[in-house]
Parts: sequence; C-alpha cells; structure tokens
Amino acid sequence: MKNPPSILVKNADIVNEGRSFAGDVLIRHGRIARIDTQISADADIFIDAAGKTLLPGMIDCHVHFREPGHTQKGTMATESAAAVAGGVTSVMEMPNTNPPTVTNDRLEEKFAIAAEKMATNYSFYLGASLTNLDEIKAVDPVNVCGVKIYMGSSTGDMLVDRFQTLEDLFRECPINLATHCEDSDIISKHEEIFRERYGDKTPFSAHPHIRSEEACFKSSKLAVELARKNDARLHILHISTGRELDLFEEGTPKNITAEACVHHLFFDDSAYETKGGLIKCNPAIKTAADREALLTGLQTGRIDTIGTDHAPHTLAEKKGTYWTTPSGIPVIQSALTSVLEQVHNTTLTLEQIAEKTAHNPARIFSIKERGFIREGYWADLVLVDLNKPQAVTHENILYKCGWSPFEGIQFRSSIITTIVSGQIAYHNGQTEEKTAGQRLKFER
Repeated sequence: MKNPPSILVKNADIVNEGRSFAGDVLIRHGRIARIDTQISADADIFIDAAGKTLLPGMIDCHVHFREPGHTQKGTMATESAAAVAGGVTSVMEMPNTNPPTVTNDRLEEKFAIAAEKMATNYSFYLGASLTNLDEIKAVDPVNVCGVKIYMGSSTGDMLVDRFQTLEDLFRECPINLATHCEDSDIISKHEEIFRERYGDKTPFSAHPHIRSEEACFKSSKLAVELARKNDARLHILHISTGRELDLFEEGTPKNITAEACVHHLFFDDSAYETKGGLIKCNPAIKTAADREALLTGLQTGRIDTIGTDHAPHTLAEKKGTYWTTPSGIPVIQSALTSVLEQVHNTTLTLEQIAEKTAHNPARIFSIKERGFIREGYWADLVLVDLNKPQAVTHENILYKCGWSPFEGIQFRSSIITTIVSGQIAYHNGQTEEKTAGQRLKFER
C-alpha cells in the first residue's frame, strides 16, 4: 500500500475496550500513532469530531459478496462500498460462489480479485464439502479466516450432512470453524406439509415454521457436541432462536462462540405481512420473543458477535412465490445504524456494541492488529453521530441489487466517516473511489 495521508481526529468521544473517554487520535502510515486527551500535531487531514462518537470499525465475519459467478447480484466493489457506508471496515466472505471456494487455489483466486476491488479489509472462508478434507488440512492459518460448514442449508456440493465427515472436519480442521446450523430432514418434512396444505400459495409467514426452531436447535446442538468432543474452535453463525442460547456459555475466552445478525435483532415474524420475500432468509426471522432473547444473549455474553449475513439477490428474484424466492437479504449498509438503535433503546451500551462488532470478532478469529483502538494497530475506525437521523431510501442504497429490507426506515444515528487501514473510505455520504482494503492476517 502506498503511504496514505496522515489524519488527526480531534475532540471525539472514543469508545474502546469497555470505556468511553474524550480524546484525539493521530493516524500515520495507516496505523494509530497516538491516542491522547489532546494532540497537537501536523496532519494532512484534520477531522473535527466534536459531538460525535469514534468506534473501532465493524468486523463483519459473515458476508456474501457474490463474486465470482453471481455478479448480477453484487460484486466485491459494489458490496464493499456499501459496507464502508455502513461503518464496516473488515469482512469475511463466504464460499458459496460459483465455482464454490472449496480448494486453496480458488481461495487465492478470490484474494487476487479482492486486492483490486475491495474497499474493506477482507478474508475468505474455505468451504467444506464431503470430499475436501485434505484441502482443509492444508489451509494456511495465518492467511485464511476460517472454514465454513453448511450443516443444513447450502447450494452446490457444500452441504455436509454425513456424520463421519463432520466428525473428521471437527477433529482435523486447523483453524476456526464457522457453521450454518439447520437440520435438513426437519426442514424437508415441514416443506412437505406446507406444500400439501398451500401449494404455490404458501405464505411467506410459513418460513419460520418450515425452517423451525426445532431444526435450528437440533443442528446447533450437534455442532456444539462435536466441537466439545474434538476441542475445536467453533463459531455458530446467525443464531435465530432463544432456545439455542442454552447451548452457549457466558463471558470470554471460550472455544465455542455465537453470532447474531442485524436482521434477527430488528425484525420479527410480524414483518412477513408487509415485507414478504424481502425478509426471507435462512435461518428464518422468528418471533418477537426470540428477538428479545437474542438481545438478552448479547447483554449476558452468550452471544459474542454481531454480523450481517449480507446476501443480495435481485429485486425480480425476490418478487416470486414463496417457493421460488431465494433466501438472503442485503443489510450491510445499515449494519451499524440498525444496531445503534439498541443504544437509543437502552438495550445495549456503546461499549457492548464495540465489543460485539469489533473486539470479539478480532479475538475469536485472532485477527492481527485490528479490532481495537490501540496505538500501533491499523486505523480501522468509524465516526458516528448518535443525534443525526439517517433514512434508508432507494436513492442512497449502494448495493448492486438496488434495494434494502430497511428501505423507508429512519435510524436515529448516522455514519459520518469510515477509515479503513488509515485511509478515508467513506465521508459525509460519499465513498472514495480508491481501493483501501487489505488482506487480513491472523495470529495463530
């Protein structure tokens, strides 16, 4: 990376590592050079952050940017631009592209594309299949975030539902495992019931009954049991039910961790009536009681991270019947503003937001020199105005698919500036055209 301009952020309310304090941050050579209550220094760029809050940039451990193979839905360039507008500075992208990322060679092909296009820092998961254990055992722990296992829902050949293969993966994987947990047999039985009852007129409100609490709990329970038996580092993605919280311990550190996604924290099943296929995702958005349980899980530490599962589809695809509409929703541009609603609601604190969106992802995946506002660390920062409302409109959506389930909603906070590896990637409503992102490194 060419030497970026120096930046001095003045008069910010800094939130980091469990405390909030007034101060300045000096950035040189892409890193945080100094943090102090008052800094007098020359800099190429001066940002007056008076009345605004400075957080470590969000690390989203769960995105689908669709490249290669599905670029009509999204690309690394378009979706990472939306990410920085949402306060996200680093992403970990999933392997269900075309071709699926189930070999280390394909991983490196994606990294090469990202180096030219990504506005965020980035890493990519190697996908598990029924036949690629040797590829997984050969993965580079320093340069790859994790291995993704689809234990219930997937496309292509990445559904891993054979017990012995799962056992081998949990025993042999040298890095973090991240799992999608839904039981396919339970889902199939429920699909048969609803097809027989409603046929093509099956309502979208059936989704949380088809992809049920039972399907989620059974699969998550199996993943936790396998992880404990094999002493594996497991991160279960997009927990959607209150029942699953009993599977996890409170506090840190621990080897078995859990993620909640922004849409499961914001919507509940009452939204199917108006949103329909626009909020169809796997696992399904469930009841208001489940949503409240997830928020409690974040408070108590049973849930460790907040991610997005950002997964764009075209609007035309989303206007089909229940059976033809694909699952997945684009949410990353509203990632931080939607979660900051919980601060306004006094459900979560700013310190908890920093922990769940930045500190814990960095700890769990052992990300090198990121995730905290620390001297010497890379400057991945987001400046937010908690008192400036931000509406989601068709005109300000940056996703290539051009729509958002949050469209028409006004959040009470705004993203003002996003700094990625010491470079301004987003400021006052405008994304920078230059690529700022770097490949994440891991201390394993």
